[in-house]
Amino acid sequence: MTTITTHTALPIPPSTLTALRARDDAGRPCTPYEDPEGGAPLRCCLRRSRPGELIALVSYAPLRRWAAGAGVDPGAYDEQGPVFVHGAECAGPPAGSDLPFVNAGARRTVRRYDAGGHILGGRVLTLPEAGAEAVERALSEAFADPDTALVHVRAAEYGCFLFEVRRP
Repeated sequence: MTTITTHTALPIPPSTLTALRARDDAGRPCTPYEDPEGGAPLRCCLRRSRPGELIALVSYAPLRRWAAGAGVDPGAYDEQGPVFVHGAECAGPPAGSDLPFVNAGARRTVRRYDAGGHILGGRVLTLPEAGAEAVERALSEAFADPDTALVHVRAAEYGCFLFEVRRP
C-alpha cells in the first residue's frame, strides 16, 4: 500500500490480479507484451512501467469488485475500463510510498462513493507542482462527508481508474 499523511492508495489486490491475468472483467484473455517505451501507469504496483517490462492492458471493474466484497449492488454505477498491470506477478508498491500518478499538470478526477456503491459526487483537479498535496487535500475534503465510503482517483482525460482510497 502507498501512504501519504492520512490516505492510502490501494493497488489492485493480488488475488484480483491473478484473475485479471487469466481473463479480465470483460471476459477477454490477458495478452502480455513487452513495453517498448515505458511510462504506462501500472495499477498493480502504483508506478510507471519501464521500457522492456512485460505489461498487459486489461479491463477492470473496480467498483463491481468492491461492491461484491461489501455485499452491495452498485447498479448502473458499475463500470469497467482499461488498466495497465504487469504481465506476471509483481511485488506491489513499496511500503511508505507517496500517492502515485500525481505529477504536475496532470488532470485527475476524485470520485466519491457511498456504502451502497453509488456516486456521491466528484471533482476534477489540474495538479499543481505539489500534486500529491493537492490530491491529499481533495481526499480529505471527500472524506469530510461521513457518507463517503471510498474514493476512486481517475485520469480525467481517459476516465481510467488509477487507484482507490478507502475511509481512514
